[in-house]
Amino acid sequence: MPMIDTYYAIAVIALMALITFALRALPFVASRWLQSHPAVRRLGRFLPLAIMTLLLLHTLVGSAREHAAGPWPELLCAGLAAALQWRSRNPLLSILAGTGLYVLLRNLGAS
Repeated sequence: MPMIDTYYAIAVIALMALITFALRALPFVASRWLQSHPAVRRLGRFLPLAIMTLLLLHTLVGSAREHAAGPWPELLCAGLAAALQWRSRNPLLSILAGTGLYVLLRNLGAS
């Protein structure tokens, strides 16, 4: 079985490193263009809500399939977090309260 030529292996590794670096640097290099593009602005307003909605639905559906109690503890905790966020506009409070209630419900046997 022939071995790979050392120079060939080094060249391939260097090329992979260069491509990886270029792909990671591209958003920073193109940031001025990206910030002024209307499509990117629309996505910036729409995507955070869409991503959070998909994460919430994924959690609720997965929980309904895995736990005998269904998605009710998750719905209660999401409702609490949404109500606290709407009332106080404090994301840290909303996240901590929703997570704390979820841990409490799951540990008390609501699973």
